[in-house]
This record gives sequence, C-alpha cells and structure tokens, in this order.
Amino acid sequence: MNLSAGALLPWAVRVAWVLLPFAAGPALAGALDGRSVAVRSVASAGLWIGWAVVVVGVLVPHPISLTALRVAAPAALAACVAAALSGEAAGAVPALVAGTVMVALAFTAQTGTWMVNGAAYGEERRFLLRPPQALMVLPIPSAWLLLMAAVAGPPLLLAAGRWVVGGLALLAGVPLALVLARALHSLTLRWAVLVPAGLVIKDHLALVDPVLLRRTDMEVLRPAPAGSDALDLTAGAPGLALEAQLREAVPLVRVVLGRRRSEPGRSARLRFTPTRPGAVLAAAAQRRIPVR
Repeated sequence: MNLSAGALLPWAVRVAWVLLPFAAGPALAGALDGRSVAVRSVASAGLWIGWAVVVVGVLVPHPISLTALRVAAPAALAACVAAALSGEAAGAVPALVAGTVMVALAFTAQTGTWMVNGAAYGEERRFLLRPPQALMVLPIPSAWLLLMAAVAGPPLLLAAGRWVVGGLALLAGVPLALVLARALHSLTLRWAVLVPAGLVIKDHLALVDPVLLRRTDMEVLRPAPAGSDALDLTAGAPGLALEAQLREAVPLVRVVLGRRRSEPGRSARLRFTPTRPGAVLAAAAQRRIPVR
C-alpha cells in the first residue's frame, strides 16, 4: 500500500463505521417491527451502545480498539444478514453492502498495523503476527459466536419476559463473555516489533517471554526459503514467513502448544509470520537491519 492510501485508510474505517447506522438502520428497524416494545428497545439500545463503543475505538487507535472493531464488524454484518433473511426488512441491500465493506476494512492487515501502533512507545513500530491456522478454522469463530450469545442473549431473553432462562443466561454469560473477550484480545497482542536496538518477537503462543534480536547481531532478515530449518516460531500460522539469521544464538524459552510446558534453548535462526512481511522488511531496511 502506498503512503497516500495508508494515510487514507484510518479515515475510510472511521467514515464507514460512522455511516453504518444510516445504511443498516432501516433494515434492522424493519426486522424488529414485529417484536415487543421491550425487545425492540433493548435490541436498539444494544446496537447503539456497541456502535458508540467502536466509534471511540476508531477515533483512538489501540490494540483494544482493534479487538472491539474486529468483534463488532462481523456482528454488524450478521445482524444485517439476519434482517435480510427475516423477509420484512426494507433496505436490505444497502445494509448488506455496508456490513460487508466494514468487515473487509476491519480485517485488512493495514488496519491491524494502524491500530496496534496507537499504543506503541517512542520509535517502536509494531507488526501483527498471523494467528495459527488451527485457531482460525474453528476456535476463533466459535469463540466469537459464544461471545455474541453471551452478550446479546441474556438481555433479550429478559426483555422477552423469559425471567428464569434469562437470569441463568446472565449468570453464565458475564464470566463467559469476559473469558472469551480476553482470549480474542490476546490475538491482537502478538507482534514483531522494530525498536531502536533491533527486532523483538513478542508472541505468547510461541515464546514465554519476548526475544530481542539485536540489529548489530543480525546477519540478514529475509523471506524464509522453502524447507528452512530455522527455529519455527510461527505457531502454525499460514502465509509468508520471515527468517532472521543471527551471528550468535539468542536464549529463549519456547511454548510447546498442547503439552502445557515450555522448552528453554538457544537459536541463531528464527522464523515468524507477520501479517505484512513486505512492510516489515521495508521498515527494517530503513533501520539499517540487513534485509534480502
């Protein structure tokens, strides 16, 4: 992405989210027309509160803002799809288009880079790491669905007069929502970070503690060649991996997924998978890290 497009992206995300109620509002209102006053009021209040929270998030970029956006954008699209399928909603097409555009903007790698750098310190530059493929297939979508049910289900059940079921859902839903939100947010805290001293790999799925690769110790940072035997810190993430070669091995403690234990060791060659490998290489070259 060129510089001008990169500068416009935050405003595209902001404008798309601010305009979402105008595009999706008629469809959602039409789908709620046949419900009771209490259900309509609770559903409307929930939609406006969620929208307002994300408005603050897109105005103040932060890793928490990214989590909120990436949870809320698919929720907005799901609501638009449900409204369209209800058969009673006018304006379903604009709602579906707006929801789809919002999801596309929320999940671009550039949006992730912009938001996680909202909390960066000084001259550091953060780049998100790709989530493991094993989590993308089922656990992440399942966690999102459960989170939506835990947040929306109890108030709607109570508004519909289902007091016992709604009360039980509320008791179970609050702790469940907190656990799931924290788990999803942890995926936005996995970074490759360019700092004045070099490159830091911060990934709780692969490493117990962040590892600093000093610029003065790095021989080269490059796309990992096919069949690379560098230490795998990708946690099974898909996409182009980068390989860092060092003059001396660095100490680290790896997380062994599925075994609930860690393995201390040393390595002079490390492999990791950022969401924007080309941007990492370009930024590294500007900081005098040898790239190839």
